Amino acid sequence: MQSHPNVQAVQDALDNAGGRDGSGAASRIRILPEAVHTAAAAAEALEIEVGQIANSLIFNADGDPLLVLTSGAHRVDTARVATELGLTALKRATPEFVREHTGQPIGGVAPLGHPKPVRTLVDTALAGYPEIWAAGGVPQAVFPTTYAELLRITDGSPAEVA
Repeated sequence: MQSHPNVQAVQDALDNAGGRDGSGAASRIRILPEAVHTAAAAAEALEIEVGQIANSLIFNADGDPLLVLTSGAHRVDTARVATELGLTALKRATPEFVREHTGQPIGGVAPLGHPKPVRTLVDTALAGYPEIWAAGGVPQAVFPTTYAELLRITDGSPAEVA
């Protein structure tokens, strides 16, 4: 699985960005024995709190992609985010829209490694954890990082999204 093109693209993007985990070591993608399509499943597989999972959610923001990296402990308040960004509509994207803009399937969307940069918001709730985990391009791939690193490697903006 490590050789899957999506996983390789994400690892390459992490390497190119100098991505780090909570200990300061280079962030490496880990392949889990089974796909983890939910934050709860990922947290259970990693034996961590669900809030430490950075869900990568792609939204259709007036026709443009918006990536919201949110803590697995809560849901995105789309009305709040739309208002704060001055959007007319913020809708959950279709699987086709997600794949078109990220090259990755729903359930495996990584914060980086997309064909071109995607505007990104990073949930401030993730700042409360010394290490967080994000998807690595396919549903069974994850990698460790930190809130500060997510902001840096995605060129994301901190936001209260719940």
